[in-house]
Amino acid sequence: MSHTIVIFGASGDLTSRKLVPALYNLERAGSLPPDTRIVGFSRTPMSDEAWRAGLRESTAQHCDCGPVDDASWGRFATRIHYQPGDIGQAEDFAKLDRRLAELEAGADATRVYYLATAPQFYEPVVTALGAHGMAAETRGPRRIVVEKPFGTDLATARALNATLHGVFHESQVFRIDHYLGKESVQNILALRFANTIFEPIWNRRYIDHVQITVAEEVKVGRRGAYYDTAGVLRDMFQNHLLQLLMVTAMEAPVRFDATAVRNEKVKVLEAIRPLDLGEVAAAGVRGQYRGYLDDPGVAANSQTATFGAIRLEIDDWRWQGVPFYLRSGKAMSCRTTQIVIGLELFAAGRRTFHREPNRLVIQIQPAEGIQLHFHTKVPGEGMRLRLTDLEFSYSREFQGRLPEAYEPLLLDVMTGDASLFARADEVEKSWEIIDPFVRVWHSVDMPPVDVYEPGEWGPVASAEWMAAQGRTWFDLCPVLT
Repeated sequence: MSHTIVIFGASGDLTSRKLVPALYNLERAGSLPPDTRIVGFSRTPMSDEAWRAGLRESTAQHCDCGPVDDASWGRFATRIHYQPGDIGQAEDFAKLDRRLAELEAGADATRVYYLATAPQFYEPVVTALGAHGMAAETRGPRRIVVEKPFGTDLATARALNATLHGVFHESQVFRIDHYLGKESVQNILALRFANTIFEPIWNRRYIDHVQITVAEEVKVGRRGAYYDTAGVLRDMFQNHLLQLLMVTAMEAPVRFDATAVRNEKVKVLEAIRPLDLGEVAAAGVRGQYRGYLDDPGVAANSQTATFGAIRLEIDDWRWQGVPFYLRSGKAMSCRTTQIVIGLELFAAGRRTFHREPNRLVIQIQPAEGIQLHFHTKVPGEGMRLRLTDLEFSYSREFQGRLPEAYEPLLLDVMTGDASLFARADEVEKSWEIIDPFVRVWHSVDMPPVDVYEPGEWGPVASAEWMAAQGRTWFDLCPVLT
């Protein structure tokens, strides 16, 4: 069966920077199904040829594949089509449906509707697709991809789910988080469940705590108007950080299919200890980088957090008593995403032989890999120990480029594999966990947000908060390069 990918928001940033380069890479690798069409839908008047020319230019700029060569682009360009239209005009959806039927030559086809628009257009697009019968699967599968942010709190997430389920069945809905498309994230499952040296110690008996950090070196910049209403909790915690927590903490699924994998992920969220509003303030630290108030679109007296750290606990047999520290921020020391498994200190009687615990560092980006920190004896007299490491690097171990995160995810949508996509209950449960922090952090009763200098690891209060719990942050720029 052929495939048609319809991109709503075809003239937007996501399309030119991520989606089309990913599809082009799949074409170059021979992974894109042969009879696949890409149809852009946007208000900008444009011909097929004009959109193709613009996409070649943007793909050359954003693709990590090197120069865009004539042969591969020539093949790819024949797949690209453009249909001008306004999301607010019902007739434009009727025109789009007729154009798609024409391109599919009346044959059955799998259609993927990709919402690459601003979030306020998600519901109008879904409603229009339903009104024109474009979600019905009488002529082949129909799937819809929804980008983050999926709502701004629990209430709006539920409302969006209700709109989607009024038109599409849950099995047709693919809520995308590009972090789950990264090879290093998926490798966490292989690391845990395929290696007997790790699985027996992956529990509260041997693990003292877990740190999950998503640090960004860049400032908010021109995204100030959006970011000032979102903040770090909505921008990073409800989606990326909780996804990484779920993959780290989940039990082995009975089989690696979408239902079994997502069932185990949801069990993790259900086991997270709920906090009342009185406990939330002590369970986190917020900060704002100096100069944020000068960014365009930011309110002059904004208390929006650009840095956040929270502590969550999972009340199940494996993790009870093991704190999970989630941290993210803008204008930090460097760009890195990493999961640090802090193992218990080895002690004899009352005497601890070393100060630093063994650590397993899983680096998600920028350089994917794993590093194990363990102690060895320093040559010479006495039992002097030094922390050293063993490491695995994807770039050294495997030849060629790693697929960009959107590439496997787009293929999964086309084949109908939802394993790496969020289910409705997963999204709503995530908001249930983060909403109390949002409410407390935006409360007028909170003290002024702590300020930190750009290039630091967040406010001083963050380090003090960890020290009060007898732990320290792993403040190290990418351990792998």
